Amino acid sequence: MSDLFDDLANTSEPAAAEAGDRPLADRMRPARLDDVIGQDHLLAADAPLGAMLAANTLSSLIFWGPPGVGKTTIARLLADASERAFVQISAIFSGVSELRKVFDAAKTRRRIGQGTLLFVDEIHRFNKAQQDGFLPHMEDGTIVLVGATTENPSFELNSALLSRAQVLVLRRLETPALEKLMSRAEQMLGKQLPLTPDARTALVNMADGDGRAVLNLIEQTATITNDAPLGPAELAKRLQRRAAQYDKSGDGHYNLISALHKSVRGSDPDAALYWLARMLTAGEDPRFLARRITRMAVEDIGLADPQANRLCLDAWATYERLGSPEGELALAQAVIYLALAPKSNAAYVAYKQAMKLAKQTGSEPPPKHILNAPTGLMKEEGYGQGYAYDHDAEDGFSGQHYFPDDMERVALYAPPERGYEREMKKRVAYFEKLRQKRQNK
Repeated sequence: MSDLFDDLANTSEPAAAEAGDRPLADRMRPARLDDVIGQDHLLAADAPLGAMLAANTLSSLIFWGPPGVGKTTIARLLADASERAFVQISAIFSGVSELRKVFDAAKTRRRIGQGTLLFVDEIHRFNKAQQDGFLPHMEDGTIVLVGATTENPSFELNSALLSRAQVLVLRRLETPALEKLMSRAEQMLGKQLPLTPDARTALVNMADGDGRAVLNLIEQTATITNDAPLGPAELAKRLQRRAAQYDKSGDGHYNLISALHKSVRGSDPDAALYWLARMLTAGEDPRFLARRITRMAVEDIGLADPQANRLCLDAWATYERLGSPEGELALAQAVIYLALAPKSNAAYVAYKQAMKLAKQTGSEPPPKHILNAPTGLMKEEGYGQGYAYDHDAEDGFSGQHYFPDDMERVALYAPPERGYEREMKKRVAYFEKLRQKRQNK
């Protein structure tokens, strides 16, 4: 891959001075696709975009990825590489009238033989009708649409739009890519940052995978004058730490709660604590976490440890009494307990099967022998006739049929040999044995 700074030596002095007035992130914007860092899985010769350009074809695209990974830059460079006019709009600030003007201008260009690459930032913020408005212009070749979104396109974009565009996932920048950006920035600035090796690592970590963020942090750091290189602690005092990428209503929210739930289910208390901490430090509502942790108890531990649910409710109540941050420790303790508790979804599975069976059997009435008969008419109809009072039976168990008359008995609950459900399994087997004994009399 060629270096971003191959042509820096040829830059004239006035142009360089003018560039110095621009933010570092803008000055560092790649001029060629070869200069883009961290997205080789899309740009390599045998990757989707590389193959498209090699074949001189470019279809409409949806770029899905976190902020600061090059979505806008790649779109601009694709327009250059395919000799199309680059038009950029934001779904936040654009409405129907702006879109109409964009499409009319694209039609005019098309008549004189020039294509248009329309880059739509935050495309998921357009409503269904606005998204549908792109379709005819994509289909007749008036525009090549490149939409950018930080949200899952499967949930946020119309299926009609998705069927006409290829979704490409851009990755957050890993440490080597961010370190490479740092080296390039130092070359452009003409000096090394006044940082110890540990502080350089800390600065990269602050960027949290965002290339634009790391360049902004570098630009702030470059203005620091200090006799000795700064360590991590001194750097943290000088720079505002970047907030973690997290949207309480977006993918970050659902991805992290999924990671927490699956870590608990996988009996890994350390990973579960990590994801809990990630959500809390990102500003997640502890009450949401308390509710989801309690759900984990009923879904994944169930009757293998009946006190797990009670412990979660107590942790929830403790948080309500203490508030943050002290009450969050109770949630952490609940997470640890759940992760190490015996796991069973037998009750959860049984419940889902029962719900399915209930929908399939519709309005089948209970058998008459288990219905009360408070009136003479109901007695005449046979209500309660033949009912066996279990306490009068041997072993306190009658073994009667309690499903509808037209239904065979269905076994829904199948406890495993784990935790307290070992005992439940013995009880199921015990009553089944008695049931067979009563029926064979």
